[in-house]
Amino acid sequence: LHELATSRKFLTQAIPTLEELGYKEEKTSFLRGGEAEALRILEKYLEDTSKVVKFEKPKTTPAAVRPGDTTGLSAHVSQGALSARTFYYGILEVVNKNGSKCTSPPVSLIGQLLWREFFTLASYGTPNFDQMEGNRVCRQIPWDDDPVLLDAWREARTGYPWIDAIMTQLREQGWMHHLARHSVACFLTRGDLWQSWEKGASHFDRLLVDLDWGLNAGNWMWLSASAYFSAYLRVYSPVAFGKKWDPKGEYVRHFLPILRKFPDKYIYEPWNAPLSIQRDCGAGRIWQK
Repeated sequence: LHELATSRKFLTQAIPTLEELGYKEEKTSFLRGGEAEALRILEKYLEDTSKVVKFEKPKTTPAAVRPGDTTGLSAHVSQGALSARTFYYGILEVVNKNGSKCTSPPVSLIGQLLWREFFTLASYGTPNFDQMEGNRVCRQIPWDDDPVLLDAWREARTGYPWIDAIMTQLREQGWMHHLARHSVACFLTRGDLWQSWEKGASHFDRLLVDLDWGLNAGNWMWLSASAYFSAYLRVYSPVAFGKKWDPKGEYVRHFLPILRKFPDKYIYEPWNAPLSIQRDCGAGRIWQK
């Protein structure tokens, strides 16, 4: 082994690429870890006082290729690169200087940190928090179990451009805006496919760079109306919600290149386009509702 390790051939031979090993080269996340990077992002964000004091969670765009309106620090907090206390006191300093100009919890930045603490506490004090059965806060709902529908959702093959673009972003970046997460969670559960929130949470567990176990399980229960939220009929439209924030469909075009040439009118509903447009603009693919 010593001779092998010190041989010239071994030392000069390049490490094989993923392609040479038979694996497809995957895109990697734009996120970079470490405390120094986290503190740099935080400092830069806090410099924009207007953005900090006017932050309102429901008013940030879900059609975000990268964090813009939001801080982009969720992964650093969840992985321990940025202390929640450092984050909190940084925001508090800006808030104290601007008083009544600031938004308030639960929609403000401090409100988001309070939600984090809420779900952390709830998950700690609730046995089986990431499951439906044996979870005292979770409604027992007879979800369907359809592997075909679940795989279509996981693999961005639902046929709804807004949903498929978000799921593609999850696979490529390990991150999506929180309202984009709401869209696909609602779609999988009570909104359209009627599949268990546990299956969705498990998929997020595997791919999210900013995974926080308690927040993930708690938000999936919330979005499926299994706990904490009971306005069951308030759903995210897989067409209208994306169109509201990004009428031209730039976000969809970014993650679904096959739709880049589609007219704005049909970008969220390609099945409504005349067959001639579908063939010309969609690489020959025909969409069916």
